[in-house]
Amino acid sequence: MQRWQIILIVYLLLINLIGAGLVVSDKKRARQNRWRIRERSLFLAAALGGCPGVYLTMKKIRHKTQHKRFMIGLPLIFALQLLGTGAAYWFYFR
Repeated sequence: MQRWQIILIVYLLLINLIGAGLVVSDKKRARQNRWRIRERSLFLAAALGGCPGVYLTMKKIRHKTQHKRFMIGLPLIFALQLLGTGAAYWFYFR
C-alpha cells in the first residue's frame, strides 16, 4: 500500500469519527437544553468525507431522522462523493 493511500484511509477514519462525535454531542446537548451544534457543521463534516459516520450515527441513535434535509441531503452528498471518486479513478488511475 502506498503512503498516500494510508494517509487517505487514516483521514477518512478520523473525519468519520469526528462526524459521529458531533452527532452524539448534539443529541446530548439537545437533551440537556444546551447550546447546539450547527447543522452546517454536521453537513461540513459529511462533505469532508464523514458522510457514512454522520448518517449511520444519526440512524443508530435516532437523532435528526425526522429532518428531511438530513435524510435526503446526506445520502445525496455520499452519492456525489462516490461519483466523484469513480470519475477520479476512471480518468487518473485506469
